Amino acid sequence: MGTVAPGRPNWVDLGSPDLDASREFYAELFGWTADVSDDPQFGGYTTFKKNGKAVAGAGGLSSEGQVPTWSTYIATDSADATAAKVEENGGTIVAPPMDVGEEGRMAVFTDPGGASFSVWQPGANPGAQLFNAPGSLSWNELATRDPAGAKRFYGAVFGWEAKDTPNGDTKYTLWRLRGRPVAGMVQATGPAELPPLWMVYFAVEDCDATAQRAAELGGQIAVRPTKNPQGRFAVLNDPHGAVFSIIKPA
Repeated sequence: MGTVAPGRPNWVDLGSPDLDASREFYAELFGWTADVSDDPQFGGYTTFKKNGKAVAGAGGLSSEGQVPTWSTYIATDSADATAAKVEENGGTIVAPPMDVGEEGRMAVFTDPGGASFSVWQPGANPGAQLFNAPGSLSWNELATRDPAGAKRFYGAVFGWEAKDTPNGDTKYTLWRLRGRPVAGMVQATGPAELPPLWMVYFAVEDCDATAQRAAELGGQIAVRPTKNPQGRFAVLNDPHGAVFSIIKPA
């Protein structure tokens, strides 16, 4: 049984070309400890922990040319049933449902707009065990060029209900499931070659200091610390280019 109800994000992990370097970077940035699997079939898959609780993972890249990235996983009680819904509603199955030892069952998809996401059906591994505390997952947000299509897709697959609110010159979409917020969505901007993505946000105690520390460790500040109604956030790249955000919640 997972710690997160189906239909809510329950895990994030990093695809890295150099797991040793990634372990060192994120340990220094967030105070994570690294629990590296000794099972050869998992290729050194790493579970990052904060205060002894699982918060995120990291594995090697699965194919040549794959871009280092953070992936969002959404809890499900049936990866196979979710895969069928994804196909029925115009998504693509990138990696079909598969068992991950006794840990659980997963699958990887892209939505009709091209954003990649995964699902996790818990087995022995429930997913993340800590949320919204410094150094843990705080929010997941889709940036897409087709918000209307995304609303139809995620509503059909996960039962999410979309509510738009003003956000400067644009709108911010809050997704709810059974009345509770589960994720957000923004209209993607910038060069057309920038792909749609699911952004992951990690909570921090000091946004400015954490952003500066990321730069000192070899990362980059893509969007400098900025205030919004939810708090103070920044967008960062790790030393291999994987994008993620940090936020000091309001």
